[in-house]
Amino acid sequence: MLIAERRRRLLAHVRDHGYVSFRDLAAALGISESTVRRDLRLLAAEGVLALTRGGAGPRPGPKPARAIPAAGPNGADPVAGPREAIAARAAALVAEGSAVLLGPGRTTSALARHLAVLGQLTVVTNSISVTNALLDAPQIDVVLIGGALRRSIGAAVGPIAEVALTGLRGAQVFLSGDGVTAERGLTTPNVFAAATDQALMAAGQQVVVLADHTKLGRDTMCQTVPAERIDVLVTDEAADEEILDRLRVAGVDVQVA
Repeated sequence: MLIAERRRRLLAHVRDHGYVSFRDLAAALGISESTVRRDLRLLAAEGVLALTRGGAGPRPGPKPARAIPAAGPNGADPVAGPREAIAARAAALVAEGSAVLLGPGRTTSALARHLAVLGQLTVVTNSISVTNALLDAPQIDVVLIGGALRRSIGAAVGPIAEVALTGLRGAQVFLSGDGVTAERGLTTPNVFAAATDQALMAAGQQVVVLADHTKLGRDTMCQTVPAERIDVLVTDEAADEEILDRLRVAGVDVQVA
């Protein structure tokens, strides 16, 4: 079966049946579960369906053209949708069987939920929420880095965490922060979190920054990843094109979810 035809049938099966498990999809199409997981991950990155724990389902609701809803009176998160899109796009960069590092943040936690549907993988993290997202994924080996708990970000930071990261090496490191500019790269307002993010950066062969449009153009106190060390930036479609162009000139591979 051709790849395009296989993915067309996968998508049609999900749309016809709603939520479908990986096992049921594999049986219905006569292919392996690992192939199902790989194809669904790519389809989710394209925004045509939504991954769930153990399977997939139709993408909820229509996709907005470019408008990002403001937070309502109930305090809804205005970038929850873009964050999920960024996470799905980032997950498509990860190869099964590799070792990756994830820093703290809501977007990296969303990425962890997408990684939970992959096959064998090793994830190194200092984030509690990333760890929680992978608890029910026994095929993924999780290396939890210890240190001083910084409650505001739910992660271990400080010298103990930095020493624990020394000597580790992963194919990719995925980091978030509070601001991204072409001049200073990724920044965060906390000294201890910045130092630990720098240790994570040093352990990754490829540095991938996850930042929604609200973070682009912001510059906070502590630099964590200089612009010249950012290999890939994954952002959303509401990002300012002028800022993205400056980042491209700086040598960053900009990917828009």
